[in-house]
Amino acid sequence: MHVIGARWVARVGSLMALVGLGLLPAAGQAASQEDPWEGVNRAIFRFNDTLDTYALKPIAKGYQAVTPQFLEDGVHNVFGNIGDVGNLANNLLQAKFHDAGVDTGRLIINTTFGLLGFFDVARHMGLQKNDEDFGQTLGAWGVDSGPYVVIPLLGPSTVRDTFSRVPDSFLTPYPYMDHVPTRNVTLAVDVVDTRASLLSAENLISGDKYIFIRNAYLQNREFKVRDGEVEDDF
Repeated sequence: MHVIGARWVARVGSLMALVGLGLLPAAGQAASQEDPWEGVNRAIFRFNDTLDTYALKPIAKGYQAVTPQFLEDGVHNVFGNIGDVGNLANNLLQAKFHDAGVDTGRLIINTTFGLLGFFDVARHMGLQKNDEDFGQTLGAWGVDSGPYVVIPLLGPSTVRDTFSRVPDSFLTPYPYMDHVPTRNVTLAVDVVDTRASLLSAENLISGDKYIFIRNAYLQNREFKVRDGEVEDDF
């Protein structure tokens, strides 16, 4: 369950932001040229989508139905606070020292005054959350994204982003949790919480679902790597 939701669904959520930004129509033909393995990718996509439809999504709906909103928000904030560690590391690697300072402030304030991040106190103080990963760091260093690829259970990616998962994994607490039951429960809650937070965004998907997600993913990654400075060919 962790494998399906923790990265795939989180990326799908990022795709939805593109609709509001008006970037999605520009994907088109350029995205198709970046997908030379479409036949295999589509097969893996169907497997992932089926598993999500019949396993993860129903669980996420049940979690959302029985969990009070304040508790759901708090759990989501806790995992977001953990994610700020990765944001901090990658901002430092990209020499974004101002953003790294914001990440540091968020970690300190939310971990202490926010009760381990249950309350996002830093956001109310004007310290907005960043969104960085090692794939973006490699992109900032000039590494090309490579072809689009759909990873079994993990979902949309590129060759560059696939390899970036390894260093990113060391910025999460899971490799350092020796108590297996605790680690598994934490992973499961992380996945289900992430999936539940994206249920309302699914209505934005239209047309060929594979193409929609592929095009949105590729443009979203370009948008993030370039910090919003992208060329619109539409």
